[in-house]
Amino acid sequence: MDMTTAQSVVLETLRHAANQNAEILKPAESRLREWETEPGFYSILLNIFSNHSIDVNVRWLAVLYFKNGVDRYWRKTAPHAINEAEKVTIRQGLVSNFREPVNQVATQLAVLISKVARFDCPREWPDLMPTLLSAVKSDEALVQHRALLMLHHVIKTLSSKRLAGDRRMFQDLTANVFSFVLNLWNSHVQTFLSQVAENDQQMGSSLEKALLSLRILRKLVVHGFKKPHESEDAILFLNMVFDRAKTMLECRKSLQSKVSDLVELSEKFIIHLTKVLIAVLEHHPFSYVDLIQPSLEFAVFYVFTPAGEPQLFERFIIQCLNLVKGILLCAEYKAAKVIEETKEPATLRAHQIKLNFFTASTLTEMCTKLVTHYFLLTREDLELWDSDPESFATDEGGESWKYSLRPCTESLFLALFHEFRVTLVPVLLEMIQNNHALVPPEDLNAILRKDAVYNAVGLAAFDLYHEVNFDQWFSTTLTQELKVKAGNYRVIRRRVAWLVGQWTGVKFSPELRPALYSVTLPLLQADEDMAIRLTASNTLKLAIDDFEFITDQFLPFLEPSFSLLFALLKEAHECDTKMHVLYVLSFIVERVGFAIRPHSGSLIQYLPLLWEESSEHNMLRCAIVSTLVHLVKALGSSSEALSPFLLPVVQLSTDVQQDSHVYLLEDGLELWLAVLENSTAMTQELMQLFRNMPPLLENNSENLRTCFYIIQANILLAPEEFLKVYGELIISSCNDMLSDIRSEGIVMTMRLVEMCLRAAPSISVELVKPMLTRIFEAIYKGEEYPIVMSMYLSIMARILLCSREVFSQAVAKVAQLIHESQETVLNRILDVWLDKMALVTQLDRRKLLGLAMASLLTAQSSAVLERFCGILLNVTEVLNDIIKTDDMGAQIDSLLLGDSTCVGQDDDVDYETEHDHRRKQLAAADPVHTIALKDYFQSQIVDLQNQVGPSHFEQLKQTVDVETFEQAREYVVL
Repeated sequence: MDMTTAQSVVLETLRHAANQNAEILKPAESRLREWETEPGFYSILLNIFSNHSIDVNVRWLAVLYFKNGVDRYWRKTAPHAINEAEKVTIRQGLVSNFREPVNQVATQLAVLISKVARFDCPREWPDLMPTLLSAVKSDEALVQHRALLMLHHVIKTLSSKRLAGDRRMFQDLTANVFSFVLNLWNSHVQTFLSQVAENDQQMGSSLEKALLSLRILRKLVVHGFKKPHESEDAILFLNMVFDRAKTMLECRKSLQSKVSDLVELSEKFIIHLTKVLIAVLEHHPFSYVDLIQPSLEFAVFYVFTPAGEPQLFERFIIQCLNLVKGILLCAEYKAAKVIEETKEPATLRAHQIKLNFFTASTLTEMCTKLVTHYFLLTREDLELWDSDPESFATDEGGESWKYSLRPCTESLFLALFHEFRVTLVPVLLEMIQNNHALVPPEDLNAILRKDAVYNAVGLAAFDLYHEVNFDQWFSTTLTQELKVKAGNYRVIRRRVAWLVGQWTGVKFSPELRPALYSVTLPLLQADEDMAIRLTASNTLKLAIDDFEFITDQFLPFLEPSFSLLFALLKEAHECDTKMHVLYVLSFIVERVGFAIRPHSGSLIQYLPLLWEESSEHNMLRCAIVSTLVHLVKALGSSSEALSPFLLPVVQLSTDVQQDSHVYLLEDGLELWLAVLENSTAMTQELMQLFRNMPPLLENNSENLRTCFYIIQANILLAPEEFLKVYGELIISSCNDMLSDIRSEGIVMTMRLVEMCLRAAPSISVELVKPMLTRIFEAIYKGEEYPIVMSMYLSIMARILLCSREVFSQAVAKVAQLIHESQETVLNRILDVWLDKMALVTQLDRRKLLGLAMASLLTAQSSAVLERFCGILLNVTEVLNDIIKTDDMGAQIDSLLLGDSTCVGQDDDVDYETEHDHRRKQLAAADPVHTIALKDYFQSQIVDLQNQVGPSHFEQLKQTVDVETFEQAREYVVL
């Protein structure tokens, strides 16, 4: 097929791919995907989107396919990489397309060129920058604009490269082009200002080009200089920013009555000027020192003085406040309390500039303006409260201070307060005093002022710790204000509820907690305002989530709290609101534990309904699963009644074939474990649930620990039944994992294997055979970490106690594998065992190894008898560790469990699960806790005597040194 025909076919397919009919669109997309790796495909796409006579939607699609292709196939080492000859042609074609008439296509083309530049510039594409810079000088407006757009995207992409070589290259590029771009920017700005004065219709185009130039300058000044203050051009540019911003603010004001589109563009320009300052401050704080004073003067003039107020718009206020905050919080500007000579001079200078600027009067003025002006709820806020109380009550978190005015003002207030606490505390205390009295319900302005002051007191709670007697304030004024129900007072009630929540973790007496619960509950009732109810729910959560929380104090309020929160959960409409309330309920369940049982019925009935309704909201489902975990733990074995709901939830959450598992897996595994731990018996449904486990073991290392706990819980619940079905799969998965995990993972795996051997020894001793070769070989080499070796020796000991035959088979397998005799392998394993036993520190493991070692005495093996002295020594040392003398002077094995002894005496009796009982029963049946090592050792020695005869036994005794012999005789008769 020749190039022209191929182009026609691709063009037609792109037309089909742009069709809205799925039957036409899907086959076309499939064909385009097939062609992605065909030679010449991208040259055809280039020809198509460069042809302005073709439909714009088709050209747009061609650019997008090309752009995606660059990501996948432009890199030289990529599979099916585009060949070098085709790349040369493509690069030439890309930079000859400066007359693209459609803005959206032009933007995509610029992004496409920047992606190629990331790989090829400057080595393979040395003429890109000269070509763009030349086109920028064109007299033709369209060419000039498109070239600037391309230059902007190329500079933006190159500036993001972080390798040292790439950064040096970008710095070289900056040195060559910065002055040119700065002059270009100046020229476009001057042209724009002249055109505004003459009301020229082209002023929009000039401003767009000025903005593109400014965006380029920002990337160059931030990423293109090691130290911008050492470049005259960079300093000239940064100093010009302030004048340009002032001019553009005036210009914006004059444009407001003329062209609305230009107002928006001028605002973008102004915001970008402030972004330059903030970025340089963040990346080059020492280069910014000389700009601190003008920055503070600039921001404070506009945001905090009446003269600057007429020029303001919201995004500009946010940028100015963030600039001031950036200077306040900059670590390099904080002079620590050390000898001044040892400090960076620029730090001391910056610190001094800050101190000189932030005088007491300036700070007072700023603090007062923030609280009495910027903290006030606006008409828009109150309208939102009326129309959508849930959205209004949602607390903006994260980095909302970067783009949202209220969080931004609060963030700056806190920064100022922390830095200049001594000056600002009296200012805030005076505000509290002036707004202390109850205000008339009809005086909305006074209510809003009080709301703002209370907001400030809540934000600065930690800084006011010693200055405010909050207990007294709460018991008098605040409690009174919560009782006033008149219309406007909802503002005060909501703020007081929030304020109490802020102070509970700072300074609030434990004896006042019941009073706090009492005043909070009425705020949760159905006749109260929704925003207040949501705020009160969070206050309750904060009060319960406190170090000084006393469960018994809360129990009288548990039932009404739970009922009111549950009603609120049902009434909420927004997904985020439901999540928040569910989180509070879940938290209460967690904190009060079993006490929730009488009150949980309504939640149990509602959660399945909420689960069905939330199928499109994975984060809400996350909150539901998390709540179920706490609920199952609190209900204990009673939670079995919920199995018809719980098990499908676990099934969905832990199925890697479901998209939602990405969100639900972690909580789903916790729920699975909680269900197993509180189950009294294995069911068919629980058995089937385990089908979800193999894929999780294959590819989920971060949740491996929980997966292992789930397997152990299954084994304890029904050892033989479970291991008959899944034992082989579990051991196979563990064996595969061992070659690719660290020592911590090996120890976890060995504990799981040991659990199998303890819970169902007759089945497991056969199941674990495939693993034993690896374990015995590791012991033979003797090079493992002590904790890993301890686990390997424990597994070997349990195998020996279960079946000497399987032990012998494993030794034979290792001998076959390493081409040694069985005798050599056994000798080496015994030597490592005797040598490494001292590294085992846990008493129960030491005893286990002692029992296994004692069992070897009657194995009728010459290798064992040759090491009679070593065995005697090691078993005696274990006896030294575990034998205690009782009140009557008798020797007792401290690890034996009597009827009254309980394993895990530190366990919290209130929270003992069915799983805990099963663990204790298993421990009670373990040889370590049922066999007295001293008695067993004695019987083995007697049996050995009978086996070998008196004369041979005497010879064995002669191999034992005097000290070992004497120690052993303290426990056994030799």
